[in-house]
Amino acid sequence: MVFWLTSIGLAAICAGFLVYALLRPRGGATPAAAYDLQVYRDQLAEVERDAARGLLAPEDAERARIEVKRRILEADRVLSAAGPRGGAPAVGSRALAGLTALAVIGGAAVLYSALGQPGARDLPLQTRLAAIEAAREGRPTQAEAEAGIPEAPAAPEGADPGYLELVERLRETVASRPADIQGNALLARHEAALGRYRAAYAAQERLIAARGGDADAADYAQLAELMIAAARGYVSPEAEAALRATLARDPANGTARYYSGVMFAQAGRYDRAFELWRGLLAEGREGAPWMEPVRRQIGQVAQLAGRRLDPALLRPRTGPTAGDVAAAGEMSAEDRTGMIGGMVARLAERLEREGGSPAEWAQLINAYGVLGRTGEARAALARAEAAHAGDRDALAHLRDAAIEAGIGE
Repeated sequence: MVFWLTSIGLAAICAGFLVYALLRPRGGATPAAAYDLQVYRDQLAEVERDAARGLLAPEDAERARIEVKRRILEADRVLSAAGPRGGAPAVGSRALAGLTALAVIGGAAVLYSALGQPGARDLPLQTRLAAIEAAREGRPTQAEAEAGIPEAPAAPEGADPGYLELVERLRETVASRPADIQGNALLARHEAALGRYRAAYAAQERLIAARGGDADAADYAQLAELMIAAARGYVSPEAEAALRATLARDPANGTARYYSGVMFAQAGRYDRAFELWRGLLAEGREGAPWMEPVRRQIGQVAQLAGRRLDPALLRPRTGPTAGDVAAAGEMSAEDRTGMIGGMVARLAERLEREGGSPAEWAQLINAYGVLGRTGEARAALARAEAAHAGDRDALAHLRDAAIEAGIGE
């Protein structure tokens, strides 16, 4: 009942504005004769002033008066003939106003009765999320997604004939030995190069089947990527299964985390896509193929998810990663110190100048910890905590970095 009263009230307010616009008195534009009348009156006053000062002879002044008065009378006659410039609205306007009010209020009620859901209750968040998950589980399969997409021919136009001959021979070899791991790996790679993604992921599936329990995260990530390419970017339930198999073997796999985010965004779970992609930006390797796509898309995903995105995450990182520090272990002590020190100095300088995300401050704190520069690590921690005061998630991340660097409690 409250909904209907509110809806009727809003419709009545909208109708009221329209009715007022139709019924209010109209002033209209000022006729030209009214301006002429004012000009002639000013001229008559000017004649009187000039006559009083002796600038006009009496007979000239009289002739001027007669002529100006004649013009005043004519302008007044034209103005009177034009009729009043305001007044009550015509009967037609009243009828139109009534029809407008009826159309707005009655039409809104009819449309909602036909297209809306009268009596429907608001859905709790968990109910809406469950509906999204149900729709995601029932989404089109890989085969359904590919149904309207033509597969590239076995010999694409413009391809080198010699290369095509080698690929054809490889197909024949694999057809006679479907459990050949190396053959299927090569075939998957070359079919993908020719744009034949269905044939490529079919070869990848045979490779995984042949490897059995030895199939690793890279094998499943490759399978998922080929399936997604075959469906032109759509993440099917089969591709999702390959992504889950990847993450079960390597939770940090960037390819699987990126495409999992794509899947959740396609399903309307922007919150889950945002969390996956934010983690990739904070932890991923700079230069990885998924970094730029994530940076291009995460802003819109954050907006749709209602989440705040730290702008610093969108800037390419310049500090040392954990891989950089590990690689430095293979250098001489002097080279290692020089390399890490230079990267740490550049990162520290940029953070001091521009600020940064909690992940970037954590990088700096960890790097100082690796170098044994605990005093500078504590100073960086203090500056980072001051920069992100009030952000509980950021402060927790910084505390974890401090513990890892050996300066936390």
